[in-house]
Amino acid sequence: MNRLAGVTSPYLLQHADNPVDWWPWGADAFEEARRRDVPVLLSVGYSACHWCHVMAHESFEDETVAAYLNERFVAVKVDREERPDVDAVYMEAVQAATGHGGWPMTVFLTPDAEPFYFGTYFPPEPRHGSPSFQQVLEGVSAAWTDRREEVAEVAGRIVADLAGRSLAHGGEGVPGEPEIAQALLGLTREYDEQHGGFGGAPKFPPSMAVEFLLRHYARTGSEGALQMAADTCSAMARGGIYDQLGGGFARYSVDREWVVPHFEKMLYDNALLCRVYAHLWRTTGSAEARRIALETADFMVRELRTTEGGFASALDADSEDPEGKHVEGAFYVWTPAQLRAVLGEEDGAFATAYFGVTEEGTFEEGASVLQLSGEARPVDAGRVADVRARLLAARDERPRPGRDDKVVAAWNGLAIAALAETGAYFDRPDLVERATEAADLLVRVHLGEVARLTRTSKDGRAGTNAGVLEDYGDVAEGFLALAAVTGEGAWLEFAGFLLDIVLEQFTGEGGQLYDTAHDAEQLIRRPQDPTDSATPAGWTAAAGALLSYAAYTGSEAHRTAAEGALGVVKALAPRAPRFIGWGLAVAEALLDGPREVAVAGPVGGELHRTALLGRAPGAVVAAGEGPGAGAEFPLLVDRPLVGGAPTAYVCRHFVCDAPTTDAAELAVKLGG
Repeated sequence: MNRLAGVTSPYLLQHADNPVDWWPWGADAFEEARRRDVPVLLSVGYSACHWCHVMAHESFEDETVAAYLNERFVAVKVDREERPDVDAVYMEAVQAATGHGGWPMTVFLTPDAEPFYFGTYFPPEPRHGSPSFQQVLEGVSAAWTDRREEVAEVAGRIVADLAGRSLAHGGEGVPGEPEIAQALLGLTREYDEQHGGFGGAPKFPPSMAVEFLLRHYARTGSEGALQMAADTCSAMARGGIYDQLGGGFARYSVDREWVVPHFEKMLYDNALLCRVYAHLWRTTGSAEARRIALETADFMVRELRTTEGGFASALDADSEDPEGKHVEGAFYVWTPAQLRAVLGEEDGAFATAYFGVTEEGTFEEGASVLQLSGEARPVDAGRVADVRARLLAARDERPRPGRDDKVVAAWNGLAIAALAETGAYFDRPDLVERATEAADLLVRVHLGEVARLTRTSKDGRAGTNAGVLEDYGDVAEGFLALAAVTGEGAWLEFAGFLLDIVLEQFTGEGGQLYDTAHDAEQLIRRPQDPTDSATPAGWTAAAGALLSYAAYTGSEAHRTAAEGALGVVKALAPRAPRFIGWGLAVAEALLDGPREVAVAGPVGGELHRTALLGRAPGAVVAAGEGPGAGAEFPLLVDRPLVGGAPTAYVCRHFVCDAPTTDAAELAVKLGG
C-alpha cells in the first residue's frame, strides 16, 4: 500500500500514485523493515528536481520494478526540503563513499537506519558504466540475503566514521583582517574575469559571496571587491540564467557563460539575489541593479506567493512542449519563427537580435534561451518594453511549469528580508506589505501554539516536521529586516524569541551550533554543516541574526554566541571562501561594529530612509517617535529630539557619535 496520499509535501504527493509501496520517513517504516527482515530503500529528492522526475518515470512507475521493490524492501520517500536533517546526514555518507552527491539520492539502509550502499540516479538500463536500477536492487537484495555479516560490518564502519566528524568548534576566536584578506585572495583566484562568477561549469549564482564583497568594499574601499561583485551581477542579469521576460533567476547555469540555465526557479535563490541587487544599487546607483531587484521582487510576488500570504518553494524545470511532452525549459525557450509569429517580421527580427536567438539555437532542438547581448549599443527602451510585454503575454499561454506550493520557513525568512528592504529602498510599500503578510503567516501557522518553529506548511496547515537551525536563523533575519523597515518592535521581539531557542536548543559547548535541536529526532548522526551552499548555513544564518539582535538590544549573551559561532568562519574562510560567503558577510559586520543607528523621528522620514540606505556592513536601524518608541526598540531609549527636529544617533564599539539632524551628515557616518 502506498502511504503518501495524506502528506503535505508536493514532492511526496507526486509519488502517491506510484505502484511502489512508499512509506514516509518515520519509525513505522523501520519497524516494518525489522518485522519483515528486509533492507530499507531511502529515496530523497524534491519537487523541482528534473532527474528525480526522470527516475520516477523510468523506475518507480514501472510495475515490474515496483513489484520487485515491494517484495524485497521497505521503500521510504523523503522530501529533502521538508527534512533537511535526514538529507544532510545521508548525503554526507554518500559523498564520503562515492566522492560526489546529488538528487535523486538513493541509499540502502539496515532496519536500524544505518547506510550500507549508495548512489544517486540509476537508469532503467545499464548506461555509461552505471548499473540499471533493477540490477542495483538485485545486488543489494543478494548481499542482504547471502552476506549479511559483510553488510553489517560496512554499515557499522560508515556510522562510526560519521560519528567522528563532529565539529568541536570552528577555530580559536573570531575572524579578523588576516582571514578576510586570505578569503578575498582566494575568491580573486577563482574569479572568472571573462564571464563573472567563480569557478567553471556548472556555475551557480554566488549571492552570498557577492554580499561579502559589497560589505568588504563598504568597509575598506576595495575597488577590486566591488568590481567582482558588480561584474558578476551584470553578467548574470544579461545571461540566460535570468528570465529576460518575467524576471527571476534559475537555479544555475550549465555553462560558465550563464547562457543555458537549469530552469527550475527556487524561492531561496531569488530572495537572496533580489537582496543582493538591491544592495548593489545602494552601493553604486546602478540602474540595471535597480531593475533586476524590482523585477525579481515582482516575480516572487506574482509567481510564488500563496493564497495564505507565504511564498511557495519552487517552479519546476519541466513543462509541456508543443507536442505535449514534459521537457526541461519548454516554457522559457524560443525559436526565431516563434518570435516572428508573436511579433511580426520587423519586431521579430529586432527581438531575435536583441535576445540572442539564433537559427541553430543556444539550447536544444534549435531553441534559444533569451539573453542580452554583451555589446553596449543604444536601443529604444520603449520598443524593448513593448516587445517584452507581448512576448510575456504569449508565453503565459503556454503550459506552465508545476509549482511546489509548500511554504518553507527559512526561505520565507529570506524573502521577507529581501522584499522589506527592496520595498523601502524603491518606495514600494506594496512589497513591504507582502513581506509583512509572509511574516504574519510564519507567526500564525509555523509558530502557532507550540512556540517552536515548524519547518513547512501547505494551504495554511502546518507540517509535522520541526524547524531546523536555518529556519530559526533565516526567519529571525527576516523579522529583523522587517523591524528596521517598518519601525514595528514586535518583529524584534519575535526575532529575540527565536534566537533564545537557538541559544537553548541548538548551541553546544565552545560556541558550535547544530542543525537540529537538542530534543529533535535522533538520527545516526546529529547534522552539523557550517558551509554556505545554495542558502546560508544554519550556523552562519544564526550567527548573523544573533549579532544584529545583540546590536539592537545590547544583549551580551547574543553577542557572545555570535562571536562563538563565527569561529568556524575563521577556520574555513582562508581555505574555502566560496563556501562560507554568508559567514564572511557576517564577519564584515562584526569588524565594522556593527553600527547601531537610532532615528528619533517618523518611520519613513528622510532620516529613517537615509539610515536604511547606509552602506555600513550589517548596520541595524531603529526608528520611531514619541514616548513609546523606547518600549519598541531599546536603541531608542533616551534618544530625544534635538531642537525639536528628527535626530539620528550612530554608535559602535560602545562609542557614539554626536547626534545629527542632517541627512547628508548621517549618510557620511554610514558610508554613504
